[in-house]
Amino acid sequence: MGIFDKAKDALSGQGEQVDAGVDKAGDFVDEKTEAKYGEQVDKGQDMAKDRLGEMTGDQPEQPA
Repeated sequence: MGIFDKAKDALSGQGEQVDAGVDKAGDFVDEKTEAKYGEQVDKGQDMAKDRLGEMTGDQPEQPA
C-alpha cells in the first residue's frame, strides 16, 4: 500500500473536515497578506478541494 492509498483511506468520509481545513488555511493566508492575493488563494482553495474531494470520496473521480 502506497502513501497515497494510505492518505485516501485516512481521508475517506472526512470531506467536510477537509473542506473546513482548506478554508481555514486560505483565510490564514488572506489575513497574513492582507488579502493581497485573494483571487489566487481562492483558486488554490478550489483546486485543493477538488483534488482532496476525489480522495475523500465526496466527488466521483474524473476520467483521464
